[in-house]
Amino acid sequence: MLDRDRLAALIGQLPERAPLEARTLESVRCDGYTRELVEYSVEPGERIKAFFLVPDRDGPAPLVFAHHQHNAEFHIGKSEVVGLAGDPDQAYAAELAQRGYAVIAPDAIAFEERNWSTPTGYAEYFELVARLVQGKTLLAKVLSDVSRGIDFAVSRPEVDAARIGFIGHSYGGRMALWSPAWDHRIRVSVSNCGCVNYKNSLRHESGVQAEFCVPDIMRHGDIEDVVRLIAPRALLIQATTEDVWSDNAQFIYDYAHDVFPQGELAVRIWPGGHQFTPPMRSVAYAFLDQRLR
Repeated sequence: MLDRDRLAALIGQLPERAPLEARTLESVRCDGYTRELVEYSVEPGERIKAFFLVPDRDGPAPLVFAHHQHNAEFHIGKSEVVGLAGDPDQAYAAELAQRGYAVIAPDAIAFEERNWSTPTGYAEYFELVARLVQGKTLLAKVLSDVSRGIDFAVSRPEVDAARIGFIGHSYGGRMALWSPAWDHRIRVSVSNCGCVNYKNSLRHESGVQAEFCVPDIMRHGDIEDVVRLIAPRALLIQATTEDVWSDNAQFIYDYAHDVFPQGELAVRIWPGGHQFTPPMRSVAYAFLDQRLR
């Protein structure tokens, strides 16, 4: 049985916390919001950069954590979700800021300014195995980093700490399942094309992403059990018909929906491949709006 105590034991030791000691490095006016480049500490000796988007509105705004995709593009991360690089369909942080949300968008470890390796991609492998040999997991680190990003955001007067959401595609879609199960401040989450479970990841075409390599987890449960830990808060799972990284959406819904209040777990399956199209984003934003605005 995968309950919260068992999950915490499997994920293992969390990084030590350090004072945020946040600072703003630059501020840029955009259409409907201000984009700040900020820096803060995630653990002793490690400071990271993130984009923090502040909407043009009066009073504290609801917050959304926008997690970038993977796509083996380690040279970009936070810059893609704010629309400065990569695929325009991935600029959901900027679109949410224009809708009136405050948005925090850091680089995940091994991406963009946290990608120290040559050849690219080695940093991700190193960050995994260096922890495994110490009895730790990379998942503990990435979940801790998400929580520290939220810690920074809610320290800002522009943010309403009682209204927090999460959104992500692909890698971000997987984190949209794990993060609310871990950090209960997240009231609503949207997972796009990132809901394949461990059982179906034991295939060459999908595989287990390094960040989610948790020793022995399948003896106790699977992603569908993690999703049950999100209840009674809200979750939208979006998937597509031709995507190997989101082919468990309906199964997860059927397995977990009984522990959620009516309407708080939703699934939407779209035609096509691994994507986050404008219609898909429209449904995602409406789901957030209904619970945070």
